Amino acid sequence: MAEKTTGISEDWLSLWLGLFIFVLSLGVFVGLDLLGWGWKVSVWTDITQSMGPVSKELKGLSGLSALLLTYLFFMFIMGIGARAMKVDLARFQVAFTLVFIISMVCWVLGHYAYVAATPDKLQKLGIGWSLNLTGEAGYILALIVGLIVGNFFPGFSDSLKEATRPELYIKTAIVIMGAGLGVKAAEALGLASAVLFRGLCAIVEAYLIYWAIVYFVSRKYFKFSKEWAAPLASGISICGVSAAIATGGAIRARPVVPIMVSSLVVIFAVVELLFLPFLAQVALWTEPMVAGAWMGLAVKTDGAAVASGAIVDGLIRAKALAEAGLNYKEGWILMTTTTVKVFIDVFIGIWAFVLAIIWCAKIECKPGQKVRVREIWERFPKFVLGYALTFIIFLIICASTPALIKTAKLATAESNVFRQLFFAMTFFTIGVVSNFKKLWEEGIGRLAVVYLVCLFGFIIWVGLAISWIFFHGVKPPIIGG
Repeated sequence: MAEKTTGISEDWLSLWLGLFIFVLSLGVFVGLDLLGWGWKVSVWTDITQSMGPVSKELKGLSGLSALLLTYLFFMFIMGIGARAMKVDLARFQVAFTLVFIISMVCWVLGHYAYVAATPDKLQKLGIGWSLNLTGEAGYILALIVGLIVGNFFPGFSDSLKEATRPELYIKTAIVIMGAGLGVKAAEALGLASAVLFRGLCAIVEAYLIYWAIVYFVSRKYFKFSKEWAAPLASGISICGVSAAIATGGAIRARPVVPIMVSSLVVIFAVVELLFLPFLAQVALWTEPMVAGAWMGLAVKTDGAAVASGAIVDGLIRAKALAEAGLNYKEGWILMTTTTVKVFIDVFIGIWAFVLAIIWCAKIECKPGQKVRVREIWERFPKFVLGYALTFIIFLIICASTPALIKTAKLATAESNVFRQLFFAMTFFTIGVVSNFKKLWEEGIGRLAVVYLVCLFGFIIWVGLAISWIFFHGVKPPIIGG
């Protein structure tokens, strides 16, 4: 259903919803575990053991009870949001319940061990193989189910329209995500300064090269409009779904634009996750930090990038030990991936602000009309403010008082389960609104070609070159060395 102008916008609502969950997570700092009952799903071989509360202090709470409490919490806050948006509350509640149930089923099934387990977890789970997709397979499954609903069951799809709001879900998730990244950035401050500096330089280079080339290719050779080229450039070159949504909001693109780009981002991220870590093990085991940075620059979703870094960390350490007797300390390769990815995420808000100014001043500026500060503010994606705020708060807390990092990790771990569930609903509803007939008319075929050409034609390889320039010769510490 089209968003009504008489109510709060999804942009503002996502800001307040994300901040509300963030504030609740702060309770652990004063001894109040306000989100510990949140429903967490783990990689499983026995589905009865796959879920439970996120807090270890509440391990007596059953998985189904945690799920019920999580559903009631979502229904409460989303119901308030529905009233604020002036939508039909009864219809929204029914539609949201269905969206929630379907998304959560996909999330659980996506954690099945033979689908989700990474190589370093196979022995612990007692299995010999896996597709190595991590729990993010749940997002892919949700997307696939959503696509089936949207394309083959139009009646059912129509009944979900009140709650089919992928932008609201993803923007809220991004606000929540800022806190976790703040903790990671603070931890990185206490590690090798060379990694931080090189990581920052690497992503600045990547922004300047990646974005400009993808935008140019999209405009000149594939004849996309500016409305399509900008979110596509951000989605392919920067940080996938988050960047596409932020850019779309900054330039006021139609909702279909970032939604289509996001769909492609998820699909291609899985493809990268399947082969890049193993390519890195073969070609870069003597340059482990280059491999870690490469995952951060090349893989376009946060979860897939970090998962790739974790896989590379395990694969390269095993290879180095077997081939050269080098027993690298665990986590440094992954830290490099995470550091690069954190800097990329931080720059999303800055980039959205820059694009908002450019679009006001140059792209959509009428003859004789000057750019108004109010216009820039109106275009600026408000949820980015929440993302920046949660990031900065936790960065300051953890950097100034390292003793609070453990508590901050607990807070972000609890809020992160809600971010993941918002992501699951995002991908299901992306699928629901992605009617292939309409998308083909809009040009998704050409979008996929641009993505394929840019990602595998130069982004992956330029990312490798940048990683080599800044991290060549940097090694993790050696155990006993």
